[in-house]
Amino acid sequence: EAVDSAGISVSLLRYKAVIIAGILCGIAGAYLSTAHGSGFVREMTAGKGYIALAAMIFGKWQPRGALLACLLFGFLEAIAARLQGVELPVIGAAPVELILAMPYLMTVILLAGLVGRAIPPRAIGQPYIKER
Repeated sequence: EAVDSAGISVSLLRYKAVIIAGILCGIAGAYLSTAHGSGFVREMTAGKGYIALAAMIFGKWQPRGALLACLLFGFLEAIAARLQGVELPVIGAAPVELILAMPYLMTVILLAGLVGRAIPPRAIGQPYIKER
């Protein structure tokens, strides 16, 4: 309603947003299949889409919050990659499976414990009908 009252076409803005999201997803998929994994294989995303959804919820549906959440989850994944085969002070050598599951476990812990109540935008998934 605010965009419409400013004189901007809501439909055009939504189409532009979907096109930009499609371009960014295409770039991410190209990176994932060529640079990160060196090939297109089954289940190569390894749940990263769910972590992206969790980042949106953790960021309270705001772009800056989602960016910070993505940086946090990326940091956790980088730590998991670095800790494989390393002797930890208290536990010793942790199993590789536990280290690989750490970003996903931390995602669940952060969403369950720290987010509180994340309220999505009111008009998400609903078509905009202009009042006359």
